This record gives sequence, C-alpha cells and structure tokens, in this order.
Amino acid sequence: MADSMLTLPNLLTLSRIVTVPLLAALLWWPEWRLGYGLAFGVYCLMGVTDYFDGYLARAQGAVSKLGIFLDPIADKIMVAAVILVLTAQGILRGPYVGDMHVIAGLVILLREIAVSGLREFLGGIQVSVPVSRLAKWKTTFQMICLGALILGQALPEWLITIGGFTVNLPHTVGLTTLWAAAVLTVITGWDYLRVGLKHMD
Repeated sequence: MADSMLTLPNLLTLSRIVTVPLLAALLWWPEWRLGYGLAFGVYCLMGVTDYFDGYLARAQGAVSKLGIFLDPIADKIMVAAVILVLTAQGILRGPYVGDMHVIAGLVILLREIAVSGLREFLGGIQVSVPVSRLAKWKTTFQMICLGALILGQALPEWLITIGGFTVNLPHTVGLTTLWAAAVLTVITGWDYLRVGLKHMD
C-alpha cells in the first residue's frame, strides 16, 4: 500500500497540481474582484490539502515514493505560478519602493530552482538534508504573503494609513511577509548550499 500511486494523499497532491492553471486564470484580471475572491478561496483550499495529504500519508502509513516526489513539486509550481502572475499584473508594487518588491519574488524563485538542483545532486550521492525550522518559517511567510496579496485585490476598500500613505491592509501585509520570506529564503538557501559544497570535489 505504501507504494500505491492512487492513495488519497497522492490524489490530494495531484489535485493541487491540476488546480494551478485554474488559480492562475482567476488571477489574470487584477480588476476582477470576484475572480480574486475565488482565487483566494482556491488558494486556501490548496493550502488545506497540502496539510492533509502529509497528515494522512503519515497517519495511514501511506507515505509513497510518488508522494515524496510530488509534494515539493506541487508546492513549488503553485508558488511560482502565483508570483509570476502577480508580477505580470503589476500587483507586486507598493509605497516607498514601487515595483522593487518584484526582487523579493525573484529571490524566492531563484532559491527554489537552486535548492531543487542541490537536492537532486545530494540525492544522487545518498545525502539527505532535513527541513530546518527556519525553512518551515520561510514556507509559512511565503504562504501568508501570497494569500494576503490575493486577498488585497479582492478587498480593495480594506484601507489603513501608514506614514502618510493610505494603503490596502492585506496587500501591505503581503508585501511585508514577502520580504520576510525572501530574507529567510537567502538564509536557508545558503544552508543548503553549504551542505552541498561539502560533498563537491
């Protein structure tokens, strides 16, 4: 059963992957408040399935090679799709630094690519790198920031005044946690790189 491809956890993981195009489509029109409201609901549902596929796999003893392979891919596909669409639609923009918030999104994407390559290299020499507590915080900030950025477009009237600027509260929370995720991305990415360098001749 542990190696079965059609376990419920694997189906939940696959559902996240096949839902990514729907999520991207809902995010395509930044002025479509209903679309962003629906996208926020879909995004939250994907986050719930992310939790439950891992929980069920462990509880049922149904951890499979396919699940181990698909789960990080599903997360990376979703994060990359949301960051790219939000960037394309000009949503990674805010006061003080304008569209330089895109840099934080770029840092996150580059780290994911680099770490994926490092994991593939280390896997080939039978070296595993456990997920650190900082990496878990990075993932938490990352999920919060993208959800908040989506919610900000769905609720444009949710405004507050900070430092003389009137800003959308969820959007501002999203940009702030985006930078927090980017900083942790650099730190945890360096940790992975340091482990990888120890095993390179």
